[in-house]
Amino acid sequence: MSRQAPAGTPLISLRGVDKRFVKPVDLAGRIANLLGAKHAPAVVHAVSGVDLDVQAGEVIGIVGESGCGKSTLGRIVAGINPPSAGTVHYQGQPVHSLPRAERRAYELGVQMIFQNPMASLNPRMRVLDIIGEAPVVHGLVRKADQRAYVADLMRQVGLDPDYAQRYPHQFSGGQRQRIGIARALALKPRAIVCDEAVAALDVSIQAQVLNLFTQLRREFELTYLFISHNLGVVGHIADRVVIMYLGRVVEVAPTDTVFTRPNHPYTQALLAELPTLDTTRRAYQPIQGELPSPLAPPSGCAFHPRCPQALPRCSSERPALKTLAPGHTSACHLNDLPQPITVHAKAVPA
Repeated sequence: MSRQAPAGTPLISLRGVDKRFVKPVDLAGRIANLLGAKHAPAVVHAVSGVDLDVQAGEVIGIVGESGCGKSTLGRIVAGINPPSAGTVHYQGQPVHSLPRAERRAYELGVQMIFQNPMASLNPRMRVLDIIGEAPVVHGLVRKADQRAYVADLMRQVGLDPDYAQRYPHQFSGGQRQRIGIARALALKPRAIVCDEAVAALDVSIQAQVLNLFTQLRREFELTYLFISHNLGVVGHIADRVVIMYLGRVVEVAPTDTVFTRPNHPYTQALLAELPTLDTTRRAYQPIQGELPSPLAPPSGCAFHPRCPQALPRCSSERPALKTLAPGHTSACHLNDLPQPITVHAKAVPA
């Protein structure tokens, strides 16, 4: 049985979490090494120095462009990828040192919903087994009760239980994502990592699935780590937003603060890209330049090659996260200037 965490202890905590992926030296590099040249393996710095606390029942939105490390961070939280450095804590205890029974409780208690609902479902399994196999294997449900258990979960996510004998290819994209949601719920988790869970869906279906997430949060007292490249989507569901750029957290703030008082220039740029019905707004301005390679990240502030407000020190000195207000931190040298950063406020999505 898991230990009772002290009151106020975050459900999940990350401390100094790094994740590096090493690309092995190819044949040409090995030959060059034999001839005396030095070809070191390439290292991708996917996540660097992330600290984050997730309270029970909270919805944390993690936002950034493709390649910023948000999906890797989600996989670390879900226990799919171990961190290269740093620690993940579950109910105050470091996961790597948990006894076997408590480690199993963590692995079952944090589930994941993936971006592509078709690729994440076994095409040779019926929905009954996709949803019901794991809880039977882990002893959460008796085999004799599997059919009724799956039928109840399918109703919870808006699917007809009569479809339990069908295969994934017989469903629409939105229905397949609901199957993935039911599969995650089947293990009775406390937290769910949603990795771009609505990105592959039509806009109208996205709204339905977001409403379903909100409903399930209330019914099951769930905690979400909601990963998306779209700030507009995150604004509908998250309590707090974490902005990531090239593997690092650059801003953390309550959702309404992100939309009305964004501090980091990258956050401001992401907001400027959101569609709007305001015809008086300035012309659309995409973020300039390309996301740098994580194989060779820029020195100093990684955003400085694309930042219109970059200072000379930004190219050589990495800014630390600075507390601007309770619950609001940002990593930008502009915060050290006497005048405040000029922002264009936006309304929080309805």
